[in-house]
Amino acid sequence: MPAAESNRKMSLLVYAAEILLLFAVIALVVRFIPDFSKKGAGESTYESSEEQTKEKENPKESSAAQDASKPDEDSGGDAALDGAKIQKAKRPSRPVTEESEPAEEEKPYVPPTMIVASDLHYQSPKMTDFRESLDTYTEWNDGTVVPYLDVIADAFLEEVMMKKPSVLILSGDISQNGEKVNHQELAKKLKQVQDAGIPVLVIPGNHDINHPWAASYFDNKKEEAKGTTPSEFYEIYHEFGYDQASSRDEDSLSYLYRLDEHYWIMMLDSCIYEPVHETGGRIKKETLAWMERQLEEAKEAGAMVIPVAHHNLLKESTLYPEECTLENNREVIDLLEEYHLPVYISGHLHLQRIKKNVRGPLEEGEYGIYEIVSSSLAIPPCQYGIINWTNDGSFRYHTKEVDISGWAERYQEEDPNLLNFKEYSSQFLVDIISNQTFKGLESIPDERKREMAQLYGDLNSAYCSGKPINAARIKSSRTYFYWERYLGTSKWFDRLSAILKDTKKDHNSLSLKAGKDFPAWLPAESGLNMNKE
Repeated sequence: MPAAESNRKMSLLVYAAEILLLFAVIALVVRFIPDFSKKGAGESTYESSEEQTKEKENPKESSAAQDASKPDEDSGGDAALDGAKIQKAKRPSRPVTEESEPAEEEKPYVPPTMIVASDLHYQSPKMTDFRESLDTYTEWNDGTVVPYLDVIADAFLEEVMMKKPSVLILSGDISQNGEKVNHQELAKKLKQVQDAGIPVLVIPGNHDINHPWAASYFDNKKEEAKGTTPSEFYEIYHEFGYDQASSRDEDSLSYLYRLDEHYWIMMLDSCIYEPVHETGGRIKKETLAWMERQLEEAKEAGAMVIPVAHHNLLKESTLYPEECTLENNREVIDLLEEYHLPVYISGHLHLQRIKKNVRGPLEEGEYGIYEIVSSSLAIPPCQYGIINWTNDGSFRYHTKEVDISGWAERYQEEDPNLLNFKEYSSQFLVDIISNQTFKGLESIPDERKREMAQLYGDLNSAYCSGKPINAARIKSSRTYFYWERYLGTSKWFDRLSAILKDTKKDHNSLSLKAGKDFPAWLPAESGLNMNKE
């Protein structure tokens, strides 16, 4: 029995040992294999969550990091990790699209707006005491509002600054009669415009250089004043076009100003002031050659050239046939039309005129250059021109009167003539010309002569402003009958008839369509809309 009992106990011990061994194995498995799996799963979950957060915050950078973390096939695991760190350090950071500032959009091209004015005949208050000598000069002038020329200039230039055009163009006779002081004082005013960011371009007129009538008006005396030479004109006005010119003519005060890549302004000196001063004008032979070089260059660049001069290109007035049109106008016309320019801008005539060059019977739409003659800013209605170019290269022009009454109100002026300038200036012009006419007519009863003079003054006013006149209505009037009866064969009647002949239409606006009224000129590569105005 003891032996059997002993064997039974041994078996129990073996079974117990086996059970303990089994539990040990299970414990080892539970201890090591599951813990390892849990650790791996936990780290993977943490890293995945962190990467997802990074991807949400910066998807591009996360993608780059993932690409960089891929082990190199030819390297070990550690080397691959080290390489990824180096690549990430060297890789330049990329801006986050959502947070970066958007690129500034390029503004679309806007064709230029130009303001043109002529014959300011500026008179500085420093040159007169506004007494009898100036009154006498005014009474026998052509209707220029001499007492208020300084105010007209101020109101006009302020209006220009308010409108903010692309450029201001002054086509000559910018001084009364070439007095140096008048030029210097006007230049100070023009500088204010240019300082406001508006380019100012000037050329001389026949009254601006070496003029024999340069004078001051003090103590009831008209006395000779210091005039202006060509070199002095340049010295005074060099910053108004000349300094900015892309080309200057060596033989005159002409120059070319490139407003932008599409529009070039050719400022032409048409005056004759050496060896002696003359009223008429011409373009020098050397200047014509210079013009042709500039026009050819513009053609190659696909740019539009706008020629501006003081003297007229065409015969514009039956009343004033002499000393207004360029002496060699046919040469100039031929050159400008060779390059199919649509318009030529001038002044000098003191009349608002628009005319197309016609060589013979024209068919509908046949090309011919137009001339716009700006009326004098100093003569009522004291107007200037506004030129607008459109997206398809077409041209539009209209006139506008200076709002002098508005200027007077802004500055709290008390002068009733300024506060009611339109009415005052209109009557001023009629009265000046009527009085001159009245004194020129002879052997006519005063009552009828006064009525005839009034008619002439009224017609002259419309003539200056470029407004149409109903000739049939005038010719059926009693006053016109007096003209025929008393002066039917006189020079005075010829003048009246010339005015009626020249004022059949309005001369205050012009529209020209590119491709119809003149050849289309904008190159396709300009990027501008060729079909939309």
